[in-house]
Amino acid sequence: MSSDAATASSPSIREAARSKEIPAWRRLLLRPEVGALFGAIGVWVVFAILAWDRGFVSWRGTATYLEVAAQLGILAVAVALLMIAGEFDLSVGSMIGACSVIAALAPVQLGVSFWWGVILALVFALVVGFINGVVVVTTGLPSFIVTLASLFIIRGVTVGVTRLITGRTQVSGLRDLPGFAGAEKLFGADIMLFGAAFPVSILWWIGVAAVSTWVLLRTQFGNWIFAAGGNAVAARMVGVPVMRVKILLFMNTALAAWLVAMIEVSTARSADVLRGEQREFYAIIAAVIGGVLLTGGYGTVIGAVLGALIYGMVRQGVVFAGIDADWVMAVLGAMLLAAVLVNRYVRQRALGARS
Repeated sequence: MSSDAATASSPSIREAARSKEIPAWRRLLLRPEVGALFGAIGVWVVFAILAWDRGFVSWRGTATYLEVAAQLGILAVAVALLMIAGEFDLSVGSMIGACSVIAALAPVQLGVSFWWGVILALVFALVVGFINGVVVVTTGLPSFIVTLASLFIIRGVTVGVTRLITGRTQVSGLRDLPGFAGAEKLFGADIMLFGAAFPVSILWWIGVAAVSTWVLLRTQFGNWIFAAGGNAVAARMVGVPVMRVKILLFMNTALAAWLVAMIEVSTARSADVLRGEQREFYAIIAAVIGGVLLTGGYGTVIGAVLGALIYGMVRQGVVFAGIDADWVMAVLGAMLLAAVLVNRYVRQRALGARS
């Protein structure tokens, strides 16, 4: 079953990257994450030159951009897996805001432990992810449309309910809640290394990336993900449970959004409905820069990790270099377009190598 499923998933470019008929150096260049690796090195070198004496290359500077990359990276890894399966989830940004408010509002209003809010937010995320997946696979509607609708519904309801209860979009006063100190240690603590404070979110990022890489490359479920995105019809014919795979991946993106929300709530010691706004687009950008095809069936988790790292370095690098932060969006847009063009060129060369 595993080999059949792999064959059903965008085989041309994946097989080209592993074919012994192609020189080793060319097979390496066909790896989806290689472009992102060179990009990450290039971005680091540029900002190291521009901001060498301003702290970018220091351990504190490194901790700063790794913190930004970690929060996006957790989301980008889950989004990349879903994109490889041929689907999108635009609701993850609003999910971050909703989960953060649910986790904070429940214990504040009910006077219970903060952990009950964490659990309630987790249940909410998994249910919404399940609903998104079921609607997509049963109706055949594009996931872009379904999750775009979810984005507006979740954000609108969250804003309305939060303002109805508190009169504003923020929830504060979490530090004194019972159980918050434990959650803060788990999701928002700092680890002192080399005289700099590295947030624990970096460890969460590494753990999520490691588990996801193992699942994608070493398990039957990983083969099913590639198969579902490469050719869903052929995958069903060889027994791949495409519907189940996609539903679970939608739940996984919701789970990632919940984790990011808990990290942000624990770090900021407050919740905000608008937290996570536009994060879905940044996650997609990170995945695409990392070599994930928009058409599905091809990509790696490591590529998404590198894409998030590039985002973190660009986001903080402009600050260290003293460049107007308004240019960040232009840089990210240019990098997204360049990544798509490079991915298209590589795929064409891979297909040509097989002919």
